[in-house]
Amino acid sequence: MNIPSDLHYTNDHEWIKINGNTALVGITDFAQGELGDIVFVEIETLGSHLGKGSTFGTIEAVKTVSDLFIPLSGKVLEINSKINESPEVINKDPYGAGWLIKMEVDDPSEVSGLMDAKAYAAMINA
Repeated sequence: MNIPSDLHYTNDHEWIKINGNTALVGITDFAQGELGDIVFVEIETLGSHLGKGSTFGTIEAVKTVSDLFIPLSGKVLEINSKINESPEVINKDPYGAGWLIKMEVDDPSEVSGLMDAKAYAAMINA
């Protein structure tokens, strides 16, 4: 299972990659594996300012629908257009082409409350 060391992780299996005051957010390889074949993603929070842990959308797989939670407080700047056309890209490349949103981060220091790759690996293997 792929757990890139340059990302931060949530207990809800989202990842975030921070670059200055913007960040990309997606779901982990573990999450996409647990969900199975992803068939639809609904994100209607473009332009919204959300608090850390707020729901920013839902992801639908063949067997379930799950909420998506924003890892840090901030504003949703962009939704990955590829996931609307081909949601299966999340299964194929969850850390690359399958990213979900780009956001503006309010307070980058909030990242201290997230897990690094080692802690996330320990959590999913517990």
